[in-house]
Amino acid sequence: MAGNTLGRLFAVTTFGESHGPAIGCVIDGCPPGMALDVADIQPELDRRRPGTSRHVTQRQEPDAVEILSGVFEGRTTGTPIALVIRNQDARSRDYGNLAETFRPGHADYTYFQKYGLRDHRGGGRSSARLTAPLVAAGAVARKWLAEHHGIRIRGYLSQLGEIVVPFRRWEDVGQNPFFVADQDKVPALEAYMDQLRRDGDSCGARVEVEASGVPVGWGAPLYDRLDADIAYAMMAINAVKGVEIGAGFGAVAQRGSQHGDELTPEGFIGNEAGGILGGISTGQDIRVSLAIKPTSSIRIERRSIDREGKPVMMQTLGRHDPCVGIRATPIVEAVLALVLIDHCLLHRAQCGDVDSGLAPIPASAHPTQ
Repeated sequence: MAGNTLGRLFAVTTFGESHGPAIGCVIDGCPPGMALDVADIQPELDRRRPGTSRHVTQRQEPDAVEILSGVFEGRTTGTPIALVIRNQDARSRDYGNLAETFRPGHADYTYFQKYGLRDHRGGGRSSARLTAPLVAAGAVARKWLAEHHGIRIRGYLSQLGEIVVPFRRWEDVGQNPFFVADQDKVPALEAYMDQLRRDGDSCGARVEVEASGVPVGWGAPLYDRLDADIAYAMMAINAVKGVEIGAGFGAVAQRGSQHGDELTPEGFIGNEAGGILGGISTGQDIRVSLAIKPTSSIRIERRSIDREGKPVMMQTLGRHDPCVGIRATPIVEAVLALVLIDHCLLHRAQCGDVDSGLAPIPASAHPTQ
């Protein structure tokens, strides 16, 4: 199976299955000399890990990360960094009924058709459990980005099913299990999820993420565009079905006089482009929005076929997130960090000594009328 590596100069290869002995990743290309230990990675994994509230899967995994290589005397050496997370609470018996049939909306059918066999236990390689190594690698990337460029990456959940949760303040995001930016909306979300669980159904979500402090100039035309690589990486996250940069699909209803962010010596007026023009960062905040589909594993009986192509009725047992978007915010942040550090190193390699002679303008301006 190919297609398990993300990035070029900062390349992350993940390995493992949902119910295998362990999952993990190898980071190749991390610059040497950065102080790194488990304490730099574990907090991000704790934000993503299952079993943290009644609204997510109750699989109890500590997700304790181990650093196997690439760090000597507390600093990265420039050699591959191997990170491993042991699986400790897999219950493969819950998936016995899936060995001969396929879950609607899941990768079961396509994996079997492509490879001729599949690991049906918890989805195997297609499980969202494989986002944990991405979060671990992302923690390494965001630490380097923060130390070398002062870049801050943060996200929040802006919609859960039919419930839209407008942004209120960043301080609220870390105070609730939904990662919403308005603590007052949490009771309504809890009631919604409780009913969804009683119904045996699932729902989708929308997650917003932004990176501030990204310098102007990262990215490249035509096929190495920063926004193209962001969209590519985000679409590789389980259950993501749509990605918007800046105004996204909202640009369809805009006019050029509104969408084209004007430049002044004091800075940009607006950020409809989401911090990227022509595939190259502008120095403004990079803003990305993701649509996440409803979880495919639900308890409601649905039609499917078995391995002989015969019709069956099936329901999915086991432990699943009724909405995978609830735990998606740390994952989305991590993936954005991985794309940014890769583009940072690419820019440094090709254009690190370029001087245009034009000082970068501020990220934003609010001139008086």
